[in-house]
Amino acid sequence: MLKDISTKAPKGIDKDNTKEELDHILKDLDKLQNLLYADGKNSLLIVIQGMDASGKDGLTRDVFTSMNPQGVNVKSFKEPTPEELAHDFLWRIHQHVPAKGMIHIFNRSHYEDVLITRVHGMIDDKTARQKMKAINDFERMLTEQNDTHILKFYLHISQKEQLQRLEERLEDPQKMWKYNANDFKESKLWDKYMRYYEDVFKHCNEVPWHIVPSDQNWYKSHMVANTLRKTMQDLHMKYPGMKK
Repeated sequence: MLKDISTKAPKGIDKDNTKEELDHILKDLDKLQNLLYADGKNSLLIVIQGMDASGKDGLTRDVFTSMNPQGVNVKSFKEPTPEELAHDFLWRIHQHVPAKGMIHIFNRSHYEDVLITRVHGMIDDKTARQKMKAINDFERMLTEQNDTHILKFYLHISQKEQLQRLEERLEDPQKMWKYNANDFKESKLWDKYMRYYEDVFKHCNEVPWHIVPSDQNWYKSHMVANTLRKTMQDLHMKYPGMKK
């Protein structure tokens, strides 16, 4: 269960050394992303989920801005528009999956349709199970038919850390623009969110989830970047030869 998983870096992990290693990883990722684009045979879909203030935006900035922006796309999924609601729930998602050679990042994702909707009683358990089956089919189709490699990260923070970060948005002028009074209301539903997140991890795990301790941003960024680097290295990509 999530409550049994630490939200902090393991003891003995040195912050300065970890940040220095992250710099090296980011340089590798820049080269690997260029290779991914040139090779043109695979794509990467990065799914980032987490509670409010878990650091989704910061993670995207810290890990992915070192890459060529021509090969990276970020999509944040907000409340569905009337047009999106007129279609099946995956319609708006499918439009933003990566083409071969590309890295796409989902800041929140199709999983919102089986998380916040359940927390607020918008759908029942039967409907949620049907949607989770559709999600599994969708992800399987991407991996098997389009060589899309999916990495799913849950940014695991404590409720105490979340509330501290939300309070900072009331005090720090550089963070006030992020303030949303509704975030504090959602935080009161923490136990419900944790229950439904665990249900997602149980039923949507054909593509495994990475639970990332995220109370400390330096460790969170390192863990995600290192996982991404290993995934890309394992693709055994090659630069194509000169076109004739």
